[in-house]
Amino acid sequence: MVSFQQAQADTREVKANTMKHLTIILAFLMTLSSPVAAQDFDKGYAAYKAGDYQTAIEEFTPLAEAGNSNIQYVLGEWYDNGEGVPQDHTEAVKWYRLAADQGNATAQYNLAVKYADGTGVAMDYKEANKLYRLASEQGLVDAQRNLGFVYARGKGVLQDNTTAHMWFNIAAANGQVFASINRDALAEQMTSEDISKAQAMARECMNSNYKECGY
Repeated sequence: MVSFQQAQADTREVKANTMKHLTIILAFLMTLSSPVAAQDFDKGYAAYKAGDYQTAIEEFTPLAEAGNSNIQYVLGEWYDNGEGVPQDHTEAVKWYRLAADQGNATAQYNLAVKYADGTGVAMDYKEANKLYRLASEQGLVDAQRNLGFVYARGKGVLQDNTTAHMWFNIAAANGQVFASINRDALAEQMTSEDISKAQAMARECMNSNYKECGY
């Protein structure tokens, strides 16, 4: 099984593509009643596509400050990755937190990674795990996979192979390929009774829409 540190590094490789999220945001903003907000977004989006990040930031920041969680998330991504702006993990955390507080699952996930790594914020496994759970309850498979690592390694929680297997199994059922590999590797360390229990927990968790998940 890969180490917990490797798992955290993997999370950066599976972050949602920023352009895809901008397309989703564009579709959302086109439904807004405020023509000013839509015009500001159009300008920012056009600037982004042209590689003019300075203008994009100027147009997007007021919309993010006004509370648009999708754009807050995008700004967090840009500062996190240094995409068109100087890399600034503290600024990334600020925008991720604003979006996460509004229930943006991907922002919750990315903010959890920042807490788990101690990048841009003090390392805090318990806060990271809380955010992973919030994102997992919305069906974000990478957060579900990471909860498997959390319980497998006992990071901020009591080490628990059964709960780890449950989360790996859930993530695998939702299409996370690496989760199935780690689930199977973990199963080699478990009894058949514990595996059966973990499978039953996974079914209950999924059937309850991630509300009854053994914690």
